[in-house]
Amino acid sequence: MAHTLEWKTRLHLFEDGGTTKARVVIDTGTAVLTGRGAARRNPADPDVPEIGDELAAGRAMQDLGRQLVDLAERDVDGMGARRPSPRPAVGWPM
Repeated sequence: MAHTLEWKTRLHLFEDGGTTKARVVIDTGTAVLTGRGAARRNPADPDVPEIGDELAAGRAMQDLGRQLVDLAERDVDGMGARRPSPRPAVGWPM
């Protein structure tokens, strides 16, 4: 059975001095989640706004991704299904 959805996502960037803040909002139709991120420029570094935008936006999307996974895990728990353990790792190994 085919399943197709479109989730609306909005990304907002705010620059204030050497700090860029990002807020990303996703509307899944059943939930609205907000991720936040920030990037701060070292005063010794050149002023390249695009880098701050990318870092802040990426961090906001990571925050949003964690929230989506947490929401899905709560939904799985609500269905009585078992989660794999340990929780699968995401991202680069530390």
